Amino acid sequence: MEKNQIECEISAIAQELLEKMGFSVELETTQSSEREGVLFICNIKTEESSFLIGQYGTNLQALQHIVRVLVRKRIAEPVNFVLDVNDYRKEKNEAISRLALNLASEACAKKEAVVMRPMTAYERRIVHMELDKDDRVKVVSIGEGEERRIEITPLER
Repeated sequence: MEKNQIECEISAIAQELLEKMGFSVELETTQSSEREGVLFICNIKTEESSFLIGQYGTNLQALQHIVRVLVRKRIAEPVNFVLDVNDYRKEKNEAISRLALNLASEACAKKEAVVMRPMTAYERRIVHMELDKDDRVKVVSIGEGEERRIEITPLER
């Protein structure tokens, strides 16, 4: 299936589901390149964003899971996509990246390790991807379960 067809299919599935749920939305789907291939980003624009996002993005995660299941039923090949609502996830990712860079600089200035708050696997992945480019620090995930967090250690002490 071509990229444009996949993009349209993701939008159609999300649109249909959200309309059946009673939401009035407008969808904007874009493509981004990643190491693993193409990432489709489906941004849902709505006035009712708080219901779709939920506390700490839990409703958005659940919605993405449902749409992913529906997409898998219609598209045989693996598709990598992310649902967003009013750019909530994009802004959150940018904030996590900025925080990671600031804490890396702080760790280097203090010459001691800095431990971040517990994060989801997705958030930790953002930090790892951002700081993998920084040769001043070493980044490791520590802890278990919901208490899993990232430790940023300066390489020069």
